[in-house]
Amino acid sequence: MQSLRELETFVAIAEEGSLTGAARRLGRSLQAVSRGLQTLEGQMGATLVLRTTRTSRLSPAGERFYGRVKAILADLDIAQAELAEDARRLTGRLRVNAPTLFGPRFVVPLVCEFLQRHPDLSASATLEDEFSDPATSGADVTVRIGATPDSRLIARKLADVRRVAFASASYLAAQGYPQAPDELVSHACVVRTGVPNPNRWDFAAPSGEAVSVNVAGRFESDQVAAVNAAVSAGLGIGLAAFWQIREALDAGRVCIVLPDYEPAPLPLFAMWPRTRKMPARTRLLIDFLAARLAGEKL
Repeated sequence: MQSLRELETFVAIAEEGSLTGAARRLGRSLQAVSRGLQTLEGQMGATLVLRTTRTSRLSPAGERFYGRVKAILADLDIAQAELAEDARRLTGRLRVNAPTLFGPRFVVPLVCEFLQRHPDLSASATLEDEFSDPATSGADVTVRIGATPDSRLIARKLADVRRVAFASASYLAAQGYPQAPDELVSHACVVRTGVPNPNRWDFAAPSGEAVSVNVAGRFESDQVAAVNAAVSAGLGIGLAAFWQIREALDAGRVCIVLPDYEPAPLPLFAMWPRTRKMPARTRLLIDFLAARLAGEKL
């Protein structure tokens, strides 16, 4: 049976992207981390991490195993924290800040579930796409996708957000499937504006090498929902977070293209001010978000 130490080692490798980073995070030697991974792979009878001299990335089996293990470890953290707080009930008000699309879909339902568990708590949610400094906005927890943590903030990674290229079935039937990113120059692409270098799309080759291509098309928007709607309407190929198009994929309205060249995932962070003492209610909410989001197909 796998020990908790070996599972923690594997999760650290998955999230840090290297054995060296995992060793630094865990405060262990590189040799200890390597031995722990080898022991776990031997027990599982599968290669979980594909290692080269410079990089480490999860194998397909490792990706599936990571999702399960991350959720289990996060649930264990919640159980331990709730036991520690069982002697007194959580009270007060939680202030949460989250993106306008991601917040209602994932964060708000989880905050409501957390309030059901703790009936003496209340909460307020502010939804906005522009980053608001928690130190001035007063938010206890700020959830952001892909945001680089400010040095004045503490950030906890909650999950990875997968990104994919996609198109409608009607567009692909008419224009064909691109087989590599450089073929996008001959396709119509739906571009999201209002971000740095909107017409440059970055992908990761199967070898791990970064691949960039300049794209253009007939429709663009600064709103994610509008971009995704245009792609679904057949106006071209777009880039989106997997969770944004999951229902359309399941319904067969759109298809993923270039599956072997997926862009690097974006980290999902919970952030709070470094100087602010964290109440138990805030710490437990962040633990709860981490546990639940680890099992989501983001």
